[in-house]
Amino acid sequence: MLEVGIKAPDFTLSDQNGDTRRLSDYLGKKVVLYFYPKAMTSGCTKQACGFGELYPSFTEKGAVVIGVSRDPSASLKKFEEKYSLPFTLLSDPEKSVHILYDVWKEKKNYGKVSMGVVRTTYLIDEKGIIIRANDKVKAAEDPEKMLGEI
Repeated sequence: MLEVGIKAPDFTLSDQNGDTRRLSDYLGKKVVLYFYPKAMTSGCTKQACGFGELYPSFTEKGAVVIGVSRDPSASLKKFEEKYSLPFTLLSDPEKSVHILYDVWKEKKNYGKVSMGVVRTTYLIDEKGIIIRANDKVKAAEDPEKMLGEI
């Protein structure tokens, strides 16, 4: 996990519409940048829908929400449409940004070791500095917790 107090690394990825987005496009706003394993799965849906329900409160506080997964843009578009998600979803199939943000790690599941996404949320300030970092995310609680951090 990246450390609080450092400049968040800039990146360029495609969103759910296939448009190019850069983290630096959001300078001047707070950014909730969250990494999740896979669209349409139980925990990821709870987390995304929670952010969606609270999105007006995030925007009132001058913040945007950006979700990042390894899913292709077309899958993210279906996820957005099915759950009426009002925020940006980014596709990172090559894991480059996952690795950059230190969320692609060794995981243990029922004694089996494999590589995967560790659900992680970063709060980045208006100048691009990481001000909060959490890699012990509980999907259903994360949106409310992050709103309270802003």
